[in-house]
Amino acid sequence: MKKTSTSLFLLLILTLACSTTAPSLDSAHPSTTEAVSASEPSSALTEIDIPAGYGFKNTWFELYFTDPVNPLSSQKTGGIDQPLAEAIDSARLSVDVAIYSLSLNSIRDALLRAQDRGVQVRMVMESENLDRSDPQRLLDADISILGDRREGLMHNKFVIIDGSEVWVGGMNYTDSGTYEDNNVMMRIRSVKMAENYAKEFEEMFTDDKFGDNVVAETPNPRVTVDGTPIDVYFSPDDGVQDVLVDILSEARQSIYFMAFSFTADALGDVLRERAEAGVTVAGVMDEDQVGSNQGTEFDPFRQAGLDVYRDANLGQMHHKIMIVDESIVIVGSYNFTNSAETRNDENLLVIYNDEIAAKFMDEFRRIYGLAK
Repeated sequence: MKKTSTSLFLLLILTLACSTTAPSLDSAHPSTTEAVSASEPSSALTEIDIPAGYGFKNTWFELYFTDPVNPLSSQKTGGIDQPLAEAIDSARLSVDVAIYSLSLNSIRDALLRAQDRGVQVRMVMESENLDRSDPQRLLDADISILGDRREGLMHNKFVIIDGSEVWVGGMNYTDSGTYEDNNVMMRIRSVKMAENYAKEFEEMFTDDKFGDNVVAETPNPRVTVDGTPIDVYFSPDDGVQDVLVDILSEARQSIYFMAFSFTADALGDVLRERAEAGVTVAGVMDEDQVGSNQGTEFDPFRQAGLDVYRDANLGQMHHKIMIVDESIVIVGSYNFTNSAETRNDENLLVIYNDEIAAKFMDEFRRIYGLAK
């Protein structure tokens, strides 16, 4: 009897050992230079309580989406600008800001507080938006702001804090951008990522180079943070459109997109080609831009039978997002247009992470479910 019990015990140990073997990942995805695997989650995402928005975090990032249909959004309070303001309030050394426009009192006041306590605060902006009241308040407080002074747009939306973290995304730092429009913002804690954005900021603020008057000098084109590869691109420096064509051409199962403006023929062509090859392609585009853009890809998408719809938000569907095979996220300030490719100052990330992609898919489903 004792011998039988011992044999059963050994069998149980072997069974448990086999059951805890980690499954192999079969989700390799191409980049412009080599195959990249979407990262295996290092820990589960934790929800961040945002009264008027959605927030999620891991050890190295925070991800925020606006929520225009939330009743609090109409009160212009409790939005995703609050975490950014708090991060600026925690800055000890420096805050560098590259933004298209500014009308959020929360961000304006946080920058003023940083200046008052001796933090170095510097900004670059789209010149056409410099004469608004909030930038003028900052200038009156002796905060240095440089406008681009050119026809193309300084269309970036990023903040670098203490050379150790970057806030990026498609959200303009305005009341409408935060409370009326569909937008995303991401906080990435990484010195190497901060180095990339600091280099781009210095090109504009110190070297006074904007638009196509730049050279490709990103120190860390690929940054891997806690197992997640992230490719970093700036436009017009890095030929972003060719990069996107390469990634989209290798889609195996699906491409979902949310696009404020989509007029780039090369990107439209590759989406239609992938759909013809059996890849699921679906998207939502901003209704006003569909109606006003010359050369919009909306009509060709619909004519090709793609599940692409106009958004239903009374504000702007301001995203510039693609999700490939539900594991690669393309996100940034870069609209899918020739202006973004050749004239404007833009930035874009390609993130290889299944968990992050799942949250972007949730956002896609929210917007797609209301689209028309």
